[in-house]
Amino acid sequence: MINIDKLYKNIQMEKFLIAGPCVIENRDMVMRLAELIKKISEETGFLYIFKASFDKANRTSLSSFRGPGIDEGLKILEEVKINFNLPLTTDIHESYQADIVSSVIDIIQIPAFLSRQTDLLVSASKTNKIINIKKAQFIDGKDMIYPVKKVEESGNNKIILTERGSMFGLGNLVVDFRQVIDMIALGYPVVMDVTHSTQRPSSLSGKSGGDRKYAPYMAKLANSIGVKGFFFEVHENPEEALSDGPNMVYLRDFKNILESIS
Repeated sequence: MINIDKLYKNIQMEKFLIAGPCVIENRDMVMRLAELIKKISEETGFLYIFKASFDKANRTSLSSFRGPGIDEGLKILEEVKINFNLPLTTDIHESYQADIVSSVIDIIQIPAFLSRQTDLLVSASKTNKIINIKKAQFIDGKDMIYPVKKVEESGNNKIILTERGSMFGLGNLVVDFRQVIDMIALGYPVVMDVTHSTQRPSSLSGKSGGDRKYAPYMAKLANSIGVKGFFFEVHENPEEALSDGPNMVYLRDFKNILESIS
């Protein structure tokens, strides 16, 4: 059993890592990645939180792979927690899902596209879990005070804020590190979503593209301004990944990347 208050206190004090595959492709892949990334995080000195999505509800195309769904997905994630004693995070897209996932999940992630959705923020807050609000691609860092206030005023001050890039024209993201500095000033732990920040939304004929070669540099830049949380989507073979392959980092490269910011 994960003590949520203790976990949040550790997140406030230590460098931490949120990592895993974009989506649950199958049980064996999830178990293998959880075990291997845990080992790497221990070797590089990061507090590790396992992440995988049970449903990618915001895919570009109706035909895109979404995941196993909430019931099967939570069973697999619970097995990760039991087998490897890891805290877990996953994203929700509907208000009703908050209460369901709270039986297994320690950090409820609010997707960037939905970070202004009041009902979603309030329902997540009321679980008393840690709430990770990803900054929308169209919101200024200073304006993340408003999603923060929605969570605080719902009785929960266990909040994390995540930067994942801002829209720059159509089909491209950039990271303005002034916005990260402004979010740090709000007083809550800030995470740099290293891999999503290299994404090119909807640029590959019905799915998102990206360029993982920039990910290590995003991590180093965030580290240089005092960010303590780092979000990576990791895969053994991103070319065969069922979601977000172009911006996910190779597992084989992951230890070297973490060593550069440890």
